[in-house]
Amino acid sequence: MDSASAPSALAARSRPRALANLLFVVAAMVFAMVVVGGITRLTESGLSITEWRPVSGAIPPLTHADWERAFALYQRIPEYKEINGPAGMTLAQFRHIYWWEFVHRLLGRLIGVVFAIGLVAFAAMRAIPKGYGWKMIGLLVLGGLQGALGWYMVESGLQYRTDVSHFRLSAHLLLALAIMSALIWVALDLRRMAATGADQPSRLTAPATATLVILFVQLMFGAWVAGLNAGQVAPTWPDMQGRFFPQGVDWSRGFVWALTNDPYLVHFVHRWWAWVVVAAMVVFARKVRRVPGARAASIAIHSTFGTQVLLGILTVLSGVAIWLAALHQAVGALLLASTIWGAHEFGKRP
Repeated sequence: MDSASAPSALAARSRPRALANLLFVVAAMVFAMVVVGGITRLTESGLSITEWRPVSGAIPPLTHADWERAFALYQRIPEYKEINGPAGMTLAQFRHIYWWEFVHRLLGRLIGVVFAIGLVAFAAMRAIPKGYGWKMIGLLVLGGLQGALGWYMVESGLQYRTDVSHFRLSAHLLLALAIMSALIWVALDLRRMAATGADQPSRLTAPATATLVILFVQLMFGAWVAGLNAGQVAPTWPDMQGRFFPQGVDWSRGFVWALTNDPYLVHFVHRWWAWVVVAAMVVFARKVRRVPGARAASIAIHSTFGTQVLLGILTVLSGVAIWLAALHQAVGALLLASTIWGAHEFGKRP
């Protein structure tokens, strides 16, 4: 390679690497939002902001009158009338839950701004590799849909319920995790392009797909556990109420309803499906380990699922301590990220 072509080759490789770095930053911000969202749920803060104002909502209440107005709006919904009002909630207590929801929404706005500005900058420099423009637009659109889905979730708890629908909650969480996964996958494709100079995107293989489906089921049931407060129905392990299978499951509306709505059965399934996840992860991580250069991804999968199991048990035994439950959700997201990394390594084209 002559001296004139060397700088251009370096530039061609630095562009996909820089774009990959942007995607990794946005993925980290989505991860932070998932963690804050978990704390928002655990502190029962999600319904504290009863209006959807995408632009002006970025400014919190600044005066005492502003706080009084926000509190007055909250006092109209069932959660306050049936739970927090009779408990004597003060303005100071309301401000505490308001800030958690505000930070959660602010993170969502920041993610959109950082990603959009970054993409505009890369587009202006013509630094988005061929074939990746539509992927960037797709990721940005998914982010917008996530914001709309978040409001759709909150809306379910403003009129007739004292909390949000656990189905909408799970959809909101799973879409966030899907966006994080897609960001990581595309970033890894770009990193490989930067390293090799060729566009060789990984493929999603059958073993990886099977593992991710098994993990998806567990993440969905975990979201239902959170939405139904099902983690608190049996603060013992491995038994539930001194039995393998808990008493109190409501079968009156059929098996499907119980499987998706009854807190005892949802908790039971989440608790024991975890071992199906462990078996799948062990098998998949060993497959990943055989791929040249993929040992680190295999170690990450093993480390996160082992940590996640221990955190799940400790969360139950603690009676769902907020810090443990939040850590449990955070490591669940890291387990997914590690599995995506392993799936990408396993699916590399030679």
